[in-house]
Amino acid sequence: MDPNTNPDSTMAVIERFNEAFNRHDVDGVMNMMTDDCLFENTHPPPDGARLVGATEVRVYWQKFFANNRDARFESEEIIVSGDRCVVRWIYRKTKDGKPWHLRGVDVFRVRDGKVAEKLSYVKG
Repeated sequence: MDPNTNPDSTMAVIERFNEAFNRHDVDGVMNMMTDDCLFENTHPPPDGARLVGATEVRVYWQKFFANNRDARFESEEIIVSGDRCVVRWIYRKTKDGKPWHLRGVDVFRVRDGKVAEKLSYVKG
């Protein structure tokens, strides 16, 4: 962790990342991630999939948005410390024709104005 990183810049990166995500903008999301990014998904249990590098992560987001056309994350709380950020969220979408949601947490690490790590965890 780099405690000298400005928390305001870390927060701005995460906000831009989340805005691109909620637009289902794969290019926008990937523009906010480093080339060597790490994404740990919540599925499959118990540990989730680990994707490394922009190419693997881009393929994941393309499939995710295609299969979850109304997916949306709402931040419940954002905590920033240096280059780290924790976001408590609610993920909402339609499942089997009905509104559905899941709660969880993302742990981010920001480097050079981009997301270098996104580690995701869910309740239940």
